[in-house]
Amino acid sequence: MRGQEAIEISIFDRLFSAVAEEMGIVLRKSAFSANIKERRDFSCAICDGRGRLVAQAAHIPVHLGAMPATMAALLKEVDFVPEDLIITNDPYAGGTHLPDITLIKPVFADADRPLFFLLVRAHHADVGGKMPGSMPLASHISEEGVLIRPQHLKRQGRINEEFLAWFLSQVRNPQERRGDLTAQQAALVRGEIRLKEMIRAYGIKTLIERVEGLFLHAQQMMEETISEIPDGHYFFEDCLDDDGLGKEPVKIVARVSIDGSRAIVDLSDSDKAASTGINTVASVAAAAVYYVFLALSPEEMPINAGALEPIRVLTKPGTVVDARYPSPVAAGNVETSQRLVDVILGALAQAIPERIPAASCGSMNNVAMGFGELTYYETIGGGMGGRFGAPGLSGVHTHMTNTLNTPIEALEQIYPLLVERYRLRERSGGRGRFRGGDGIIRAYRFLQPTQVTILSERRRFCPYGLQGGAPGRRGQNVFIRGGKKRILPGKTHLQALPGDILEIRTPGGGGWGA
Repeated sequence: MRGQEAIEISIFDRLFSAVAEEMGIVLRKSAFSANIKERRDFSCAICDGRGRLVAQAAHIPVHLGAMPATMAALLKEVDFVPEDLIITNDPYAGGTHLPDITLIKPVFADADRPLFFLLVRAHHADVGGKMPGSMPLASHISEEGVLIRPQHLKRQGRINEEFLAWFLSQVRNPQERRGDLTAQQAALVRGEIRLKEMIRAYGIKTLIERVEGLFLHAQQMMEETISEIPDGHYFFEDCLDDDGLGKEPVKIVARVSIDGSRAIVDLSDSDKAASTGINTVASVAAAAVYYVFLALSPEEMPINAGALEPIRVLTKPGTVVDARYPSPVAAGNVETSQRLVDVILGALAQAIPERIPAASCGSMNNVAMGFGELTYYETIGGGMGGRFGAPGLSGVHTHMTNTLNTPIEALEQIYPLLVERYRLRERSGGRGRFRGGDGIIRAYRFLQPTQVTILSERRRFCPYGLQGGAPGRRGQNVFIRGGKKRILPGKTHLQALPGDILEIRTPGGGGWGA
């Protein structure tokens, strides 16, 4: 690529990415819930008129990697006209899990078909279901909340009042749900304003040419990245602790084949779908694969459809990594996605050992709470795996999550609880030439009766070390009532009373090197 052309490609990549980033800023500042405003559990992206990813903000990997599948499903079902607004959370049509609600807005420019699509996906603190927070140990997708097949929230600018009234009647804290949906719409409006400014400034023809150039540039960079990995077939497997019902471990298998500038990741040998929500859908499995290869790529590489072109993901329908309706999937998005990253990295460590870190925390350590109409959900960080040249970071969110913690001050101001302890879990990182990072201890004291759901992993199997490094310590969930401690399962429901304490001790990262 010539120097001038490369500069122009880089400029347009930054312009499109800035639109997505600004959408995220508007959403964060407008949102009602702490989950979106404080933890920033949302993602924004731009696709072209054919549904191909053009640019994204640096938000949540598990959201962003699945969005191309969302657009592919929508374009088969929906005929778009100006001022339309589509809503969906359907995990079997490119979604992730039910709390992640996606709004999609077409952007027209004097043509019969959209020139671009804008997408905003945000995790709502509740979408109904049998437990507050909509993250239960379910046996059917209906127990996890409201399933929204792709449909119009607005048609030619007119709100679908019948749908909105129905949706709000199914969820807890409907005022907060309405507020977050309105914030998502505000983000889309800002994105449309910025894209139309670009259209006026550069013209449709130039933008289309630059988008195609971005795709080609990203594809070439990804092909170069894959070419640096020695050709061969690499295998790794690891397990989820259990299905939440105390049954046997659930195996996740990755077979990675590198052939020149192409990569095939075959996940078909993973265990069959479970009877609980540890299942994930094919779009999330693909997102985990994309994340790993994007993490290996140069930082300046545009992240778009072109970057994904050299990567092929294979799954087998009916397995834990390709669940079909009506399999529940709430935990698959947050826990199984993390284990997928672990097995793909484990396979690639055989090919490029000095570029692959030891296993990180391996769990998003999900806690959902219900205080009557109020609901709250958060994930808790852990230890990063040690890597060649540096120890792992401590107390951070890793891999498929990219959220923040909810500050104690915000949490205690809104909800009837106190945070008793919040600190690093010392010596929980695995020993090694480069030590794994330490996990976190976060303890909540409840001030009123509270329904709690915990979905966590690495309570049975440790995060692995690499190249002779020791594994990180397993996590632990502790419940304290009247001074008596009880160790909880990794996945459980409980009813807390005033004065009870729940302490989450998250895993450390594995060590790297003997």
